[in-house]
Amino acid sequence: MQSSLMTTLQQGVQYSKVWPLVNELNAVFPENKVIRMTRFGQQVLPALSILSVVVQLQWLGQNYLAQALASAFFLLSLPLQGWYWLGARAASPLPPAILRWYLEISDKLKQNGVALPVAANKPCYQDLAGVLNVAVNQLDKTFIRQWL
Repeated sequence: MQSSLMTTLQQGVQYSKVWPLVNELNAVFPENKVIRMTRFGQQVLPALSILSVVVQLQWLGQNYLAQALASAFFLLSLPLQGWYWLGARAASPLPPAILRWYLEISDKLKQNGVALPVAANKPCYQDLAGVLNVAVNQLDKTFIRQWL
């Protein structure tokens, strides 16, 4: 179970690095919001959890140490939940409508002479992220609008 959890978290981090953070994709995919909030939480929540423990111990005393630590651990776990969701999403297969969109974008990139990695039989969201990232970097951003 531990290796599966760690693998999923690592896939989530990798997926968030590959996924293009362009506003045009916000209407279709929740990844932009999850990635931005997870990164924000990763930066802010450690300090907030320490502040939470200090304030609770200062106001409530040592008798509430367990509750203060529990709330701090909860705050620290929030970015992990985001990475886990992203990792699970990265490994899930594409639904038929998005699969068709993925194949159209891949064909358009191949027509423009862009080399793409070979996808598996059933492409997943990780494959879609790679294709979208290449498309955003190689083509202009207006190409997304014709498929949305």
